[in-house]
Amino acid sequence: MRRHLSLLFGSLILGLTLLVSPNASWAYPFWAQQNYESPREATGKIVCANCHLANKLTQAEVPQSVLPDSVFKASVKIPYENGLQEIGADGSNVGMQVGAVIQLPDGFTLAPQDRWTDEIKEETEGVYFSQYSDEQSNILLVGPISGDQHQEIVFPVLSPDPATDNNIHFGKYQVHVGGNRGRGQVYPTGEKSNNTTYTAPASGSVASIEPGENGATLVTITTADGENITETIPVGPALLLSVGDAVEAGAVITNDPNVGGFGQVDAEIVLQDPVRIYGLLAFFAAVALAQIMLVLKKRQIEKVQAAEGV
Repeated sequence: MRRHLSLLFGSLILGLTLLVSPNASWAYPFWAQQNYESPREATGKIVCANCHLANKLTQAEVPQSVLPDSVFKASVKIPYENGLQEIGADGSNVGMQVGAVIQLPDGFTLAPQDRWTDEIKEETEGVYFSQYSDEQSNILLVGPISGDQHQEIVFPVLSPDPATDNNIHFGKYQVHVGGNRGRGQVYPTGEKSNNTTYTAPASGSVASIEPGENGATLVTITTADGENITETIPVGPALLLSVGDAVEAGAVITNDPNVGGFGQVDAEIVLQDPVRIYGLLAFFAAVALAQIMLVLKKRQIEKVQAAEGV
């Protein structure tokens, strides 16, 4: 019941987002949350890549190891050139926005705010975190947010404690991270956005290029058997052909306005048993003590030998 209410509430927010802010539409992991049970397919691909076709660099930084019931930072870096703009849904130039998804090991969750350090509070100012679903609190989402101010997104993470949860064990775990900048090229429905290239629907010659609704352009191609086929180009992409040009089916007829893209990366983190750390420290202490005792014994022997005239 809670999940159905959550999805209903999310859908309402989604609709309001489209009405109030169309420029930011179809851009971020939020859409994966609405359309997929899990953000990661069996192949390992994060589903955001189904809509964001361009591959871009994403970097992740997590501690090599963490102790149980401790707060640490998982950082996702989404680099791009500051000031870069993209094509909005209405065809205008808009600032780049970013989003990120991080799939933590089971038991790892967003740290409660009362355990955030002052440094974490400063680094996460203006960032809103949400979990993928009520049942998947280990999968966290951020975005869309301004890219120029947030090319690095810090997730405050709380590690689990095997002492209080029998399902959690000490060991090495995988962390899966996805980072996106800009709008997608394909909607979750399978339709193209205006942030991608368009191709000729058939071979023939361009019979006409006429304005359509909402700033779109209607390109009509006459095939060899006289059939007219019209392709609607939304506002944004620039046409690369003119009336009378010959085209082949599948040929690119617009430029590529996309300047963003999606990237994913995996990282490893160790949930460290503090007893092992204490044991290791005790071992080092024992070795150091043994070395000191050997040095003292050697000096004692040297003094005895010196006294005996050896």
